[in-house]
Amino acid sequence: MKCRLTRTIALFVVLAFAAACTTQPPSRDTSAVTLAIGSLYEPQNLDNASGGGQGATEALGGNVYEGLFRLTDAGAVEPLLARTHTVSRDGLTYTFTLRSGVRFHSGKPLTAADVKHSIERILAESSKSSRTGALSMIKKVTTPDDRTVVIGLSTKSISLLYNLTQVWIGNSAVADPATKEDGTGPYALTAWKRGSTLTLGKFDGYWGPPPKTGQVVFRYFTDAAALNNALLSGEVDLITSEQNPDALAQFAGPAFKITEGHSTTKLLLAFNDRRTPFDKVLVRRAVSEAIDDAKLLRSIWNGYGELIGSMVPPTDPWYQDETAVNAYDPALAKKHLAEAGFPDGFAFTLDTPSYDPHPTIATFAKSELAKVGVEVTIKIITADEWYSRVYQRHDFTATLQEHVNDRDIRWYGDPGFYWGYDNPEVAGWIKRSETADTAAEQASLLRKAARRIAEDAASDWLYLNPQIVVSSAKVSGYAINGLNAQFPAYNIEIDKH
Repeated sequence: MKCRLTRTIALFVVLAFAAACTTQPPSRDTSAVTLAIGSLYEPQNLDNASGGGQGATEALGGNVYEGLFRLTDAGAVEPLLARTHTVSRDGLTYTFTLRSGVRFHSGKPLTAADVKHSIERILAESSKSSRTGALSMIKKVTTPDDRTVVIGLSTKSISLLYNLTQVWIGNSAVADPATKEDGTGPYALTAWKRGSTLTLGKFDGYWGPPPKTGQVVFRYFTDAAALNNALLSGEVDLITSEQNPDALAQFAGPAFKITEGHSTTKLLLAFNDRRTPFDKVLVRRAVSEAIDDAKLLRSIWNGYGELIGSMVPPTDPWYQDETAVNAYDPALAKKHLAEAGFPDGFAFTLDTPSYDPHPTIATFAKSELAKVGVEVTIKIITADEWYSRVYQRHDFTATLQEHVNDRDIRWYGDPGFYWGYDNPEVAGWIKRSETADTAAEQASLLRKAARRIAEDAASDWLYLNPQIVVSSAKVSGYAINGLNAQFPAYNIEIDKH
């Protein structure tokens, strides 16, 4: 994946000679500069281990909270709070040395105990983190001293460092991170007006380079049109993810910048593979074949985004094009329905999140499926209801949902996940891939898994969202790739003059 992160660096060189000299211009103080970021994704709470959702990751990940490692916009893993690390010969013991001089926003020094506590929160039964399963091979975390963390594994994990980029290190003394933050990042949370704004202020005690602006205000909107109007009027300086491509024409010209990066956000029609009729492969294949994904993508994104045919986006190392599997073919869909015992079709309820573009997609799917005799009842539900009823209790027949993480094919190896896909061979490939000795071996196994879940139509992967960032022309330094929904603000500069 290419990193298209843009930085502007001014270099002033002072040369002194006997006959002539130059004067260095004074540096511009950015501590009073406020960056306004417009978004449709307000956090559910402040904790990514307690259902904070995409909004929490977008606003707080990297800005307020940091991990032992950081995932760059190019997809590389680099050290952050971990200064160094070593791995035992058998691959089962990782020893991390923490950076010195790191403090939480409360002023408390970072210790190994905080790291241990943060990792164990992810692994706890009460955790709502998407990384719990990926870190399940962690057997114990010990702290020989305040700057050393030792992680012992039950099995090798080629993805451990990558997965640790998603573990926020917080102050172990905070009783409820869902309502109170205490991170080590370049910004601290200063205010949150629910339904309106979330404000971050520069943390003067930050251990690393200071952020490029003194304050960041995330402004939240409930629809794309209002968000676009806010950028046009100057209420916000940047939109993290444009959701209305038809509106891009109004940002043409020198006053704005439009960039398209690589998204990892997959829009799924997820079946409950435990429940009739979606416990039958032929039914799932028929539904997938009845929906024209290319037409849907054009209608929603007007030429942006792409089709993928599986849970693997092109930025994952094991990507391969699976769009030919269960491709659009209504006649074949009818044939498969008849073979599955539904020659006259069937009816089901589609639980659909209330926010855009899900209701529109549900209406499109309903129209397409009606052509092959499948009757769809659309039920609009809130994000909270989706999480509690669909994700937690698995009380649904089919649903629409966006999955934002990269490298998340592993969920198809877990029969307990909300969609209930259960293929022991796939689970075995995914499990073996994590203990692989090389990246090439890991990728080979996961390509096999991706092909099988496509053939089984475990879900219908409708399309991959584009990642379109629109900003004022005066803004620079932002990340353009939507990796895991993070949006680091600390490198963003804005010329307010």
